[in-house]
Amino acid sequence: QVQLVESGGGLVQPGGSLRLSCAASGFTFSSYHMSWYRQAPGKERELVATITSIGVTQTMPDSVKGRFTISRDNAKNTVYLQMNSLKSEDTAVYYCNAWRFRNNYWGQGTQVTVSS
Repeated sequence: QVQLVESGGGLVQPGGSLRLSCAASGFTFSSYHMSWYRQAPGKERELVATITSIGVTQTMPDSVKGRFTISRDNAKNTVYLQMNSLKSEDTAVYYCNAWRFRNNYWGQGTQVTVSS
């Protein structure tokens, strides 16, 4: 049974940091590309960052470049999203995604709220 379980979300003040984690099980984690997406209220889900099975990383929106970092630990079957200098516009539900060929798995999401 495939599972992606996100954690680490919460309420943080502007300028603060959070590290999201996504624990994977039920598939060969090291063979999958992993991504973080986010969806803010009233907006479409957007890709935030990707790390390939061989560790190549890419962050997508210009708004998060230099602030967010994606990483993975294949020994722990976990992918991380380090978020620094958080802004109110980063408020969203953050989703973990695993994909390889036709397989595409999603977590349930974790809420991140940036507010003073």
